[in-house]
Amino acid sequence: MALELKNLYDDFRDADTIKAYAKRIKEDSKKLPHAINIMEVCGGHTHTIMKYGILQLLPENIKFVHGPGCPVCIMPKERIDHAYVLAMQPDVILVTLGDMIKVPGSNGSLQDARSKGADVRFVYSPMDCLKIARENPHAKIIFFAIGFETTTPMSAALLDAVIKQDIKNIYFHLNHVTVPEAMAALLSDSDCKIDAFLGPSHVSVITGSKIYEEFPRDFHKPVVVSGFEPVDVMQSISMIVKQFIEGRCELEVEYKRAVNREGNLRAQELNEKYFEKAQNFRWRGLGDIPKSGLKLRDEYNAYNAEILYKDILPKEPIDDHKLCICGDILKGKASPPECSIFGTACKPTSPIGSCMVSSEGACAAYYKYGNLLKS
Repeated sequence: MALELKNLYDDFRDADTIKAYAKRIKEDSKKLPHAINIMEVCGGHTHTIMKYGILQLLPENIKFVHGPGCPVCIMPKERIDHAYVLAMQPDVILVTLGDMIKVPGSNGSLQDARSKGADVRFVYSPMDCLKIARENPHAKIIFFAIGFETTTPMSAALLDAVIKQDIKNIYFHLNHVTVPEAMAALLSDSDCKIDAFLGPSHVSVITGSKIYEEFPRDFHKPVVVSGFEPVDVMQSISMIVKQFIEGRCELEVEYKRAVNREGNLRAQELNEKYFEKAQNFRWRGLGDIPKSGLKLRDEYNAYNAEILYKDILPKEPIDDHKLCICGDILKGKASPPECSIFGTACKPTSPIGSCMVSSEGACAAYYKYGNLLKS
């Protein structure tokens, strides 16, 4: 029999295995010293939890709080406005990843800019910029780069190719952010409700699991690096529960089929070559988090769209809609149904907040899978 894609994930979606883990977790939960709140950092985990009904399988003393691990959701409005302003320049082709199309800024979304004649293109791979640049030699191709550690090497690989091929009309607006700094910022909040973390495994494929070692050591919060299939998530929950029962606080890797401690060293080297930590990055809902974003190293400023267009890019921070509670959702302090406009004024066809617009957002997950719309 030929190997098909579904052969690679079928066992990780097996209903009997999921039920067996649910039974084990229910029995083990009776031994917990207290109720626990587990934050799944990544929006991919949120969607798995909602899609497969994992919330309904858990006992009452184990709860999930949703985290900020959605690169579109955490993008502040002023940086969305950067993309909009750049797209509206007559000599610019703005290129970005697809989730960015409907994110509302203060002037509108990139979809709105395109409806007004802007040349905005959405790609699956940053390397597509090379073809666009060759086909449009008189245009400035600006890659509006987003994402966590998972997608950062793709941007570095694009810049590497641009330099080696001596392409003169590709520029970068960098919006890459890093997970550990955001996790630390959440734990530093006096109202923090987090007892343990599910660490996103795709980040750790690049960085290695070592980036989470500080959390058990310095913050006394267990971390289990988890895959994204429902069996992965259930096994990871079971591992966290076991730690609490046994009085342990450790970093463990559930997703051992792809994650080791050191990660992808070649990707890390490429990132280090072209990027460095920015002094600060403002996260939507979380505010300023030092050293949580990346910028081009100074020697590559000739490719930096933020420098090239510094005179026209907005500089002041812009707050969210006053009824939107995306900030509290990203901090794990609220869930989507607690928002007064969830499913009414704010829904995927007319998103007001970033948590609804992104396919990885918590509000989008609740809307799609939760059957939680208010009457």
